[in-house]
Formats: sequence, structure tokens, C-alpha cells
Amino acid sequence: MEKMQLKKKNALRDTKGDVVFYIINGFFLALVALIIIYPLYFIVIAAISEPEAVLAGEVFLYPVRITMDGFAKIMEREDVWRGYLNTIIYTALTVVLSLIVTIPAGWALSRKTLPGKKIFMIYFIIPMFFGGGLIPFYNVMSSLELVNTIWAIILPSILSVWNLFMTKTFFESSIPSGLIEAAKIDGAGQFRIFFSLVIPLSKAVIAVMALYYAVGQWNSYFNAMIFLQDEKMYPLQLVLKEILIASESTVGGSGETILEQFRLANQLKYVSVIVSSVPVLLLYPFVQKYFAQGVMIGSLKE
Repeated sequence: MEKMQLKKKNALRDTKGDVVFYIINGFFLALVALIIIYPLYFIVIAAISEPEAVLAGEVFLYPVRITMDGFAKIMEREDVWRGYLNTIIYTALTVVLSLIVTIPAGWALSRKTLPGKKIFMIYFIIPMFFGGGLIPFYNVMSSLELVNTIWAIILPSILSVWNLFMTKTFFESSIPSGLIEAAKIDGAGQFRIFFSLVIPLSKAVIAVMALYYAVGQWNSYFNAMIFLQDEKMYPLQLVLKEILIASESTVGGSGETILEQFRLANQLKYVSVIVSSVPVLLLYPFVQKYFAQGVMIGSLKE
């Protein structure tokens, strides 16, 4: 008996090839992590270092002559705070409406008994590969009288076909058909099944979809740049873009003024990245536990 246990232990020991593989794999993963993490770290230390030190290449591993002037210049502007509020409103409305549209649509497409399922699938697939272009898009929004309204920012963002198909796959692979049949035998209708059975079992995919839509809307600025004319309605990303363009403008003024504007623009470039990213980074830990499950479960389960 002892000999059998000893043989099993020896069989479970790593070979020299395994050890070499682990070392190489660990080195490769550490290199990839460094490539990803260092640019983010550099943005942080560059944002709190003197612009002259950053321009001179002195900032590499740690901040040099720490200063918060960039953050002070950003935060003392009223339009930045207004942009924050606008973006929060746009993002919250987009997430709520997107979930209301995406989750039921994904559930419907995941049902084999849906009438005209193939037609709906083709209808959703076509926009993934073909688009009408910017001018027809603007004409449609203009004819609907949505230009310079918040709905010009929200409505085009409430459905992503890619997210819809991810949701559909999740439902197909994660909601047992036997559970649905049992609910039908107990007399539950389609709405009761969806709200009382499917939704409670779909927290993972709901959290992931909320994160995807929130990040997409938070980082979006193109639709606002095209459709919004009132600066008071600008989202944060567009406000920061305008600040950077204004700070980089070097028309007129003495050489000293031009150099100061260039230094300010260089620092604001890093500060704006942090200011716009912090809310999303703070949100992620609350949905992280659902993230891997919601993204991978559809591809792993059968």
C-alpha cells in the first residue's frame, strides 16, 4: 500500500520539462503584465510630475518634483464638473435602457421556438458589417428632431449587436431547458418564467452587459461632437478634448507664453486620462466577481 502511494506521488511530481515550461511561461506572463501596467503607471507619475521633467525624459520609474497643478487647473473649471454630471446621466440612462432592450431580446433569440428566428438573426447581423455612413446617420437624427438633445447620445448606444449575441449565447448555454419545462408544467407563463426564473439566474451576464455599456458610453465622445451644439450638454470626454485643444493653441503671444502653454498641454494630457478613467476603475471591483463568469460561461458550458 505504501509503495502504491509512493508511486502515485512520484507520478505527480513535475518533470524537468514542466519546470522549464513554468519558468518560461511565468517570464512571458510577467513581461506581458509589465507591458500593460507600465504605461498606466507612467501616466500617473507623469500627471503629478513637473512638465519640464516629463519633457526632459527624467520621469521614468518615479515622479519628479511632485506637483498637483494639472489636477488643480482641471478641477477648478466649472465645465469639467458639468461634463461629469452630463456623462453620469448619459451613462446611467444608457445602461438602464440597454439592459431593458438587450436582456429580453437575447432571451427571445435564444429560444428555438421563436417565430421567424432566422429572419431576426439576419436582421441583427447585417448592421455588424454594413453601415449607412455619417451623413445618412445625421440626416436620420435630424429628421427625428434629436439633434442637440440627450437622446442623440443615448438612443444610438442602447443596443450593441455583439452584446446581444453574447447574451443570447449565455441564455442558450446557462439556462437548463428542463428548468423551463418544469416551470411550464407548474403553470408559469412566459413573462413569469422570464422575470421569476431567468432574471435571477442571469446576474452574471446582466452585470457584464451593464459594465460594457457603461464603459462604452463613458468613453464616447464622437456622437456628442457631431450632434450636440450646446456646450452645457457636452459629456466629460468632449469637455476634456476642448480643454486640450485650447491649451495646445499657440497662436500669438511671446515665446515664453507658447512654451508655458506647451508644458500645460503636456501635463493636462496625462491628467485628463486619470480624471476620465477613475470612475470606471472604481466601478469595476463591484462587478468583477461576475465578469469572468458572465463572459466565459457561455463558451465553456455545453
